[in-house]
Amino acid sequence: MSRKRALVGVDIGTTNVKVVAYDVEGRVLASAGRPQEVHRPRPGWAEYDPETMFDAAASSLREVVEQLDDRSVAGVAVTSMAETAVALDAAGEPVHAAIAWHDERTGRQAEWWRDELGDDAVYAHTGLPILPIFGVNKMMWLREHAAGAWERTRLWLNTADYMAWRLSGEAATDLSLASRTMLLDLQARDWSDDLLARAGIDRGLLAPLVESGTPIGTVHARARARTGLPEGTPVVAGGHDHPCGALALGVAAKGDVLDSIGTSESLVTVTDVPDLGPDMARSGYQQGAHVVPGRFYCNGGLYTAGAALQWIRELLDAGGDDAFARLLASGRRRGAFFLPHLRIASPPVVDPRTRAAFVGLDASTTQADLTRAVVDGLVFEAQASLDGMEERLGFETARLSAIGGGARIDSLMRAKASLLGREVRIADVDEASTL
Repeated sequence: MSRKRALVGVDIGTTNVKVVAYDVEGRVLASAGRPQEVHRPRPGWAEYDPETMFDAAASSLREVVEQLDDRSVAGVAVTSMAETAVALDAAGEPVHAAIAWHDERTGRQAEWWRDELGDDAVYAHTGLPILPIFGVNKMMWLREHAAGAWERTRLWLNTADYMAWRLSGEAATDLSLASRTMLLDLQARDWSDDLLARAGIDRGLLAPLVESGTPIGTVHARARARTGLPEGTPVVAGGHDHPCGALALGVAAKGDVLDSIGTSESLVTVTDVPDLGPDMARSGYQQGAHVVPGRFYCNGGLYTAGAALQWIRELLDAGGDDAFARLLASGRRRGAFFLPHLRIASPPVVDPRTRAAFVGLDASTTQADLTRAVVDGLVFEAQASLDGMEERLGFETARLSAIGGGARIDSLMRAKASLLGREVRIADVDEASTL
């Protein structure tokens, strides 16, 4: 491959869309991004408009392509948040808003799985605990509450797959994203006919499965007009953002752990084979196919990390970054504690009904103390999740690499290193998932 060529990564995240072009050595050539527009039509609901998501990606792509000067684009791949997907009709038009991964409306569907099959059996197929976030629950909710839209649905694409389809017109999903539907037989690395039958979902609604890195098509004329990417540019299957980030940082061996701290916090390690036994099933840890062919990953962490920091910041009207930093610096580690379950519990606890709480408050507790309690609560929760993962998979963390917006919060990372009692390496990669 000529060194004058560029590789373009697109990351569709919970709160932002990012596009970065790299040379063949992994050096950044150009970047652009847009905020994600999240719609909240009811309390606990969160949705994305598929066309708005594509607009954000397309305009960012165009901006990047314009910065590349004399370099040609050798290929483009998309990574994304998991569990958020787009339902398309026969003409390829979205039939409903894309339900966000953290949307809370699908609790009843998750309970159906628990009653119908049970946690251990679902985990033995999929490597996933039964949680409302997974894709099959969103399909079932759509069928039950938006029957007209579901009857028109002919294709269900995870977010990254939808973006790749908009670029190439080809439908495919890589195994790492398919792992987040709760419909993939993880051992067989194929859709589970048993789970599909129980859910009453036609296999034909799901895209063909491919390994990450598989060429799936080329940029067509309509996408060229929107993005500036040359027609015929290879479009390659990307994957779930956390395993993609892990690969970029070399998290590829037992004992390597990626700590990705964004809206949520993901602790990712690599395994040769999944552990699908009942102890893992009851722990809340999630397993899936890695973006490295033939490998698997185990994922722990927190469902709210950066989201908890943003929540306390807005709640206390902390203003800009400087005001928040002053609050954090002056907070006391005395008495106030925070359980950071703003969405659901974190592994090794499985409880979608738990909620966050402050305890130990008294008349002397200040805003700064509450802020410090939130940070410390996140650190302790992450430590508990990592401890449980090490115990169940039988390893000791040899290298912990941190990325994401949270990794740039000095007080958070110092507290984490202090509690862990070991070095935390802050990766010098700004956008590991795109890389």
